[in-house]
Formats: sequence, structure tokens, C-alpha cells
Amino acid sequence: MESLALNARPLPAGFMECLATRFGTACQTGDAIRQQHGASESQYPTVLPDAVIFASSTQDVVDCVNLCREAKTAIVPYGAGTSLEGHTLPLEGGISLDLSRMDAVLSVNHADFDCTVQPGIRREALNAHLRDSGLFFPIDPGANATIGGMASTRASGTNAVRYGTMREAVLGLEVVTPQGKVIRTGKRAKKSAAGYDLTRLYIGSEGTLGVITGITLRLHPVPEAIMAATCAFETLAGAVETVVQAFHCGVPMARIELLDAMQVRAVNLRSKLGLAEVPTLFFEFHGTPSSVAEQVETVKALAAANGGGEFRWATLAEDRNRLWRARHEAYYAAVNLRPNAIGFTTDVCVPMSRLAECILATRAELDECSVPATIVGHVGDGNFHLIFSIDPNAPYEMAEVEAINHRMVARALAMDGTCTGEHGVGIGKQQCLIDELGEDAVDVMRTLKQALDPDNLFNPGKIFRV
Repeated sequence: MESLALNARPLPAGFMECLATRFGTACQTGDAIRQQHGASESQYPTVLPDAVIFASSTQDVVDCVNLCREAKTAIVPYGAGTSLEGHTLPLEGGISLDLSRMDAVLSVNHADFDCTVQPGIRREALNAHLRDSGLFFPIDPGANATIGGMASTRASGTNAVRYGTMREAVLGLEVVTPQGKVIRTGKRAKKSAAGYDLTRLYIGSEGTLGVITGITLRLHPVPEAIMAATCAFETLAGAVETVVQAFHCGVPMARIELLDAMQVRAVNLRSKLGLAEVPTLFFEFHGTPSSVAEQVETVKALAAANGGGEFRWATLAEDRNRLWRARHEAYYAAVNLRPNAIGFTTDVCVPMSRLAECILATRAELDECSVPATIVGHVGDGNFHLIFSIDPNAPYEMAEVEAINHRMVARALAMDGTCTGEHGVGIGKQQCLIDELGEDAVDVMRTLKQALDPDNLFNPGKIFRV
């Protein structure tokens, strides 16, 4: 547990009393609350914050930042805790700033297809709010994450092949800086050439440069027709080639997800889907009835040519929801292939022309691995994940898995890909970031960090060491 801590900063005398005076019951120091905010979905051990502050307004965030700055105390933004690279672990102790109570939809502009929300609202709650408007927010990383957390980690997910990632979805942000200033990075215009692109600077910064307190998002009209299906394949290569060929044909699919045979077995056990336990693609098509029909015919022909079987359709909303719920729970399904296991998940993204090569080489390694492992991916944009089910009492398994991860990242980088398509850097991929971009590029990031947060108080120890 202590191995993750860098140098826990001692709290100055009277600091906790100042927090309690300002925040009252919104300042929590109980063991259970600290344990919850010091744990994560990842394989990393728990690291406890000194206190948890539940912010209810931008002013709360400003006051917390100012108190922490005066006390030279670390502050780590916290949303739903669903990130996968240890982003919310308080490596230097300090304050876990929980934004989940800031969960309001501030405005919906139907004519302009946008909305403004607070950071603590979860994506499912946002879409429930939008249900009667004819609009929806398409970014879907699987977990029911907060919008602020999704912006901080530049999330994407199953719909990214058609609707893009948080980078494209965010029009502007409200951010509290390490100096306690409240800034706005953009207006509601769909494009701007006004100065530095501060919005994109903060998106994906993993809470190291500022605390996001408001987000203006692009919305999309709910499609007239939606059809979802699964298709089983004789080989993993056939499934991947179908994806690549559909991409080359310009088929505008909303979702195209790959599950290898082991992952299908896992989701069958958890979600009772009854699928053939072979490599399988999950599809979803959006558009007008005629355009959806055209997409379907093209993809069915490609699948048949690559060893695909019959399409199993999920046309009713409840059937589609069941299908995608099973896909979203793939991580838990894979981890639960062994009793009392812990999960280790990682991802890479490569150019589409190298996707089949990268996946097949990785699967060949997994076939020789002593640890059960699955491949699942948003392969429509070249992104795939590995999920390992590890015995926590067998340290040699973690060493074996880490070696496979390092080789997979090296393989992706050699193909001009990236060490992470959507998980982010966090704790685990800091050396991979240097391998990908080089020391000079990472030094530019360090320069920005030191200029904006000279005391290194905001989420220290993430992305790179200062």
C-alpha cells in the first residue's frame, strides 16, 4: 500500500479545523469515506486521503483550493471513481475533492444542440434528463461516469466511431485554477479561433491543471432508426477484417465492438446472453430506416465473406439495452472468470490498417499466458483492451501480466499507435508516455504544469513526475 505513496505532505497545524469550519458536515474524515475515495477500479492498492470534501458549488471548490494552496496541501478531484489508471488516488495524501453533489443540468439549448452541466452529473442521468427533448449525449465509456471525470480523462467508448470522443463533444469549460481563479475556456459557438485552445488543454489533463466545475457539451438528435445485432465469426482474424473493411467502405456505424471467445464466455456467464463462444462483433446502426438498411446489407456481406454467421438482432429498446449492458459489464465479467480475483486492464490504439496485426499478435501472447485474459475493443477506431483476472496472492502473475502489457504497448507504438486510446496515463503508463512522445515533448507538459500549478498541488504524481 505504501509503495504508491510519493511523499505524503504533513498537514499544517489548524488546517483540518479550518476545513471543518468552512465546510461543516461536507468535510468527512471517517475511515469508510476515506477508504472509498482512496480506492479505485484499477489494480493499484488503496491510498487514503486525509479528508474528503463534498463540494456543492463552484464557490466551494474555490474555497477548498484556496485553503489547500495556503496550506501547501495536495488536492485530488473525484467524480465516480470509475477511472482505470489510478487517476483519483491521493498519492501525497491531502484532500479528495468530491464533485458528485454538483450534478445539475444548468441549461439545454434545443435549437443549438448543446447543454451546460455541472461536473458531477453522470452520463446516464444526463440522457435521462434529455429523454423528452429528442436529443442525446452520445459519449459512452461503459461505466456510468461523471461528465467532469469524462472530460478530465478525455473519455470515449462504444459510440466514438461515429460521434467522436470528449475532445469533440466539449465546447467549453468552467475551471478553477490552482490560484483559485474561475475561468471559462470557451463559449457556445461551434468553432473559434480565439487564442490558445484552453478547452483542449484541460480535457485529458487528469485533474493536474485545474478543477472542472462546468461543461458545455454538444448534443445530437436521437436517430430515427436504431438497430443492434451480434455476429459470430469462425476466427478472430475474420472478425477484425470485417471491421477494417467496413471502415474502408465508409459505413457510418454507431458502434462496432469486438469480443474474443474468452470474453464472450465471460459475458455469457455474467449476463446469460447465450452467445456462441467464438469471436463476436456487436453492431449498432443509426440513421433513417433506409440508410440503416443500406448499412446493414453492406456489413452483412462483409461479415459473410470473412466467416461470419447469421446476425442476431436486438431491435426492441429493452433488448438493445440488455446487449449493451452486457458489453459495458465486460470488465467485471472477465475479472470474475476466477473467484476472488482482481482485475488488470490496459488499452492501446493503432491505425486501422495495423489493427488486425496488432490484435492477432496480442492474442497469440495471451494464449501462452498463465493468467486468464480477454480482448474487447472499440475496434471501429482502432482501440482495444486487455482484461486479466489475477490471483492477488500470486505476485508472479502480476509480473507476467505487466510484461505482456509492456510488449503490447511497444508493439502499438512501433505501428505508430498510442499507449492508451482512452484509459489515460494516470500512474501506470508514465514511462509509456515518454516512449511514445519522447522526453522533450513530456518536458513541454511539465513546463505547462509548473507554470499553472507551481506548487504541484493538483493531483500530484499523475501523467508524469515533476
